[in-house]
Amino acid sequence: MLPRELLRNEPERVSQRLGSRGFDTSQLDDWRKLDEERRAALVEVEDLKRQRNEASQAIGRVKREGGDATEQIAAVSTLKQEIGRLEERLGAVEDELEALEGGFPNVLDDSVPEGPDESANRVERVVGEPPSFDFEPKAHWDLGPELGILDFERGAKVAGARFTAYFGAGARLERALISFMLDLHTTEHGYTEVLPPFIVNADSLFGTGQLPKFAADLFKLEGTSPEYYLIPTAEVPVTNLHREEVLEESDLPRRYTAYTPCFRSEAGSYGKDVRGLIRQHQFNKVELVHLVTPETSYDALEALTGHAETVLQRLELPYRAVTLSSGDTGFSAAKTYDLEVWLPGQEGYREISSCSNCEDFQARRMSLRYRPEGGGKPRYVHTLNGSGLAVGRTLIAILENGQQEDGSVMIPAALRPYLGGMERIEGARGPS
Repeated sequence: MLPRELLRNEPERVSQRLGSRGFDTSQLDDWRKLDEERRAALVEVEDLKRQRNEASQAIGRVKREGGDATEQIAAVSTLKQEIGRLEERLGAVEDELEALEGGFPNVLDDSVPEGPDESANRVERVVGEPPSFDFEPKAHWDLGPELGILDFERGAKVAGARFTAYFGAGARLERALISFMLDLHTTEHGYTEVLPPFIVNADSLFGTGQLPKFAADLFKLEGTSPEYYLIPTAEVPVTNLHREEVLEESDLPRRYTAYTPCFRSEAGSYGKDVRGLIRQHQFNKVELVHLVTPETSYDALEALTGHAETVLQRLELPYRAVTLSSGDTGFSAAKTYDLEVWLPGQEGYREISSCSNCEDFQARRMSLRYRPEGGGKPRYVHTLNGSGLAVGRTLIAILENGQQEDGSVMIPAALRPYLGGMERIEGARGPS
């Protein structure tokens, strides 16, 4: 949520930065007209209330003097009716303002490159060399079934398209990755592990920015009261744990990590990434969430991104970090780094983590503040989140980068303790 003071006082900057996202800035004009109407109506209501109070006092004086107060009583009645009419209109205008504000994306940081889409993303660094093979590398959608560890057909039979069943070493590898990531972030990076609910209410989704704009991307549970949704990412329940709270500055920063399954309808993505594990309706993720003071949030973004990068480095996976352009940055983010892992079977880099600073955008939506140590009124915290990492895509990267000519896959050394010392995945029988 953008502060109204910003919308009023810096209209040109807000219009330029939101316009660079491809946002329809005519909505800002609609907002300003409503805001002007609201402020004018507030002044008028206050003036009418003053007149009503004066008329009420006059009634008392007239009656004490034994006079006829009919005229003053009629005036008070008329004023009450006019005040009621204006207050009803004020309520409607406030609803219209809030509806518009709920659809305004965050204002981008000045360091975000401008551009319409991912073609304008800026590469910040490339880490590691893509492996070279003496054979034609395969994509994971061929490797997994051949090894008997991924079954796309049976997953689809059980649930539908874009669901997958894991077997044997595939299931163990997914579980090992989750444990490895959680252990790394809690023991080395200082995060507190959280196991949040996997179902959330509409207020939580509004707080982090998924509602109302992205309702079509969510799985909504029918017939529930209140309305419940499956989580699209652990960012939603974890960030909302402190919704409507006032923390102490001494409580900050807070760093949380959580494993959850994630559920996304992928509305509007039909025809893209239909093969394999890239764009599933259900997938696992280890999430990183920071709650920090405004002065430290961009240092926190660098730290959070570095923590996600450490996972890739320990797993010896080549990757690059990019700053997303204005047209590619998500709704709630002021700035986002994407980490993209190299996938030999697809001959390109693919996103495996997005690390975002939302500044106070989400905190305003969920009324999450902190009390400064030096005194003064509570301030909104800054919230950050990132994947540390998307587990299924990490499994893809291990399969494709670690594949051998004989069809087996080498396991990164960092994961072997989580797999009973297993060094490679070799051909195995899947379900008969």
